[in-house]
Amino acid sequence: MSTSRNLRGILIKTPEEIAGIRAACALNAAVLDMIGEYIQPGISTEELDHIANNFVLKHGGKSACIDYRGNNAWGSGGYSKYACISLNDTICHGVPRKDEILKDGDILNFDASTILGGYIGDASRMYTVGNVSQKAQSLIDVTKKSLDLGIAQVRPWAKFGDIGYAISQYAESLGYSVVRDYTGHGVGIQFHEEPAVYHRAPKGTWATMMPGMIFTIEPMINIGGYMTKLDPKDGWTVRTKDGSLSAQFEHSILVTDTGHEILTATKNFV
Repeated sequence: MSTSRNLRGILIKTPEEIAGIRAACALNAAVLDMIGEYIQPGISTEELDHIANNFVLKHGGKSACIDYRGNNAWGSGGYSKYACISLNDTICHGVPRKDEILKDGDILNFDASTILGGYIGDASRMYTVGNVSQKAQSLIDVTKKSLDLGIAQVRPWAKFGDIGYAISQYAESLGYSVVRDYTGHGVGIQFHEEPAVYHRAPKGTWATMMPGMIFTIEPMINIGGYMTKLDPKDGWTVRTKDGSLSAQFEHSILVTDTGHEILTATKNFV
């Protein structure tokens, strides 16, 4: 079986690898389709975490998050849960908790990273709990549009900087800020691969996209400033420094010969 080529640190996946990653991404999308029906006032983020993990196990996969230590290493002392659930002012990597109970008006990002057949899929979505404020809903809408605009830049021979340029030009024109400390990334063979995909970047910069590259685009958009703070207690949870609301959407994207394919789009998973 052929193996991926490494182009200046970025993997060009083979057709066999793409097929495996596509299947892992389909499971990832199915998790996010399923979990929405359980997101309601009164449930804990830990319970949501277990529901999602049971679904993944039932379908032959496993979480890429549990025991993750960073730098594509897993083991004792790593991340303690199966998914990242980021509530309200949490930007990313929120650790599910038994005492974190959803209430009316909350917004949350559910980030499911799945391994199937040795390949990895990665995506996240925003969800609302009950009746949310117009301010919160507008943030979610702008963040989803930011992702869509970033994805629209993906095509052979385009530059990775075009993604961040499109996202930041749109979001910042509406008064929102774009998180700079955390980026998208290559994915599929490893959990985190090259390149880093910046969500704020000059147009026409960074590496060139080529067919066979797979990476995430996952803009994190804040109502307030873009500065972040890491929770010193768990070493994972990242919040807005000013306590403002944050939202994020994420897809895994394949560069094709003619454009792109959203691997983690909703699809019928069997």
